[in-house]
Amino acid sequence: MGNCMSTNKKASRAPDDEQFEVAIIGGGICGLILAIGLLRRNVKITMYEQSRSFREIGAGVAFTANAIQCMRLIHPGIVDALKSVATSNGDPNDPNDYLQYTDGFNQKEGEESKILFKLYAGYRGFEGCHRAHLLDELVKLVPDNVVQFRKRLDRYTDHGDGGKLKLHFEDGSSAEADAVIGCDGIKSKVRQVLLGEENPASYPTYSHKCAFRALVPMDRAAAALGDEVAKNQRMHYGPSAHILHFPVAHQSLMNVVAFLDDPTERSYSSKLSEPGSKQEVVQAFANWGPTVRTITNLLDDEMDKWFIFDTNDHPAPTYASGRVCIAGDAAHASSPHHGAGAGVGVEDALALSRLLELVTDSVNNNTQISKQEALKAAFAAFDEVRRERTQWFVSSSRMICDVYELKHAETGTEMQKMYEEIKWRSHAIWYFDIDGMLHQVEDQYKGRLNGDKIPKSML
Repeated sequence: MGNCMSTNKKASRAPDDEQFEVAIIGGGICGLILAIGLLRRNVKITMYEQSRSFREIGAGVAFTANAIQCMRLIHPGIVDALKSVATSNGDPNDPNDYLQYTDGFNQKEGEESKILFKLYAGYRGFEGCHRAHLLDELVKLVPDNVVQFRKRLDRYTDHGDGGKLKLHFEDGSSAEADAVIGCDGIKSKVRQVLLGEENPASYPTYSHKCAFRALVPMDRAAAALGDEVAKNQRMHYGPSAHILHFPVAHQSLMNVVAFLDDPTERSYSSKLSEPGSKQEVVQAFANWGPTVRTITNLLDDEMDKWFIFDTNDHPAPTYASGRVCIAGDAAHASSPHHGAGAGVGVEDALALSRLLELVTDSVNNNTQISKQEALKAAFAAFDEVRRERTQWFVSSSRMICDVYELKHAETGTEMQKMYEEIKWRSHAIWYFDIDGMLHQVEDQYKGRLNGDKIPKSML
């Protein structure tokens, strides 16, 4: 690549040619955090969001200590935003930093809910919050003038002449940018255009699991379950189903998610959720232990029923093509069983923030590097470093659900084997080498600009 560069590019540039503009498609948590990171690094951006305003679907979301450290490196204000709405396990003044697992099925009448094993997640290593509350705080870090609403992407075009990429929206309008990053979620249009509409990897597939999500007022939950259970994260596992709950909204709500099998076939183009009923959940857990049955009886009569799609069956063969890339759920939508999908998206945002910072340095300080070449190198580096880890994460999330539900061939119903499987997979997520990733993306980027062949990153 370096041998083909003209030595007088810098001298022939117009004043604005050294700058570049990035279009971020999608204004969810991942897109907003990336936007905040790029703005901090003086990268010019425009964000295009299909809705009328910023909004997040779902209820609770949680971040471990490692994800929070990634946030801090992107922009300390992101951590401040999280802390303002986050809720720790247990006593806020003495948080419980463990994730806890119980046998929700075999508990006998009159027995207390016993913790069978637990995992240390780091100091304040499990910060839960309501998605919408976090989004409201993140929005405050993004200037209004960089966001355009009601812009649903139809396609983008690259004429291959090194000029601007053109974005075409469903309302008939268009825009231009030097690079495009798709943060447009599980049904990503950017992924469909990047990989091709005939490619199965362009679309998520149904995992045959559904989830009932609800928020229970904490006073009701604590009265029925006791403070110790209600105000701490608990995973209640059992045959072919499991229930997770943790506190949100400064301990005023208990976020509950009940996972059930769903043998029906569903298309990615159908709705991801529909109204669900308390009765369906109560019936599914009717033969479980008293704690789980008490939780199901706390639910409202009506709640959301979510159908869990992911990219496990057809993972993307690449996250980048030229000056276009995909990140977060757009690249590697996962089932929620590790409870870390948002955190892995934050890792993506940190990698891209660093790479585009390197692009700025390159085009400002090297007369032989064009912004087009630098952007292509950055996105290729992102794909190389991030794809293996994130696709492992998607696969592991499916597998860990089988462990929780006593269906995994190697662990079965043996508690010690379950513990070891959950532990090593969780630690691979929580104790990720952030500095190592940053060194990898920098080495990959610089190697591509120099025309070097870079060995496959070790994740």
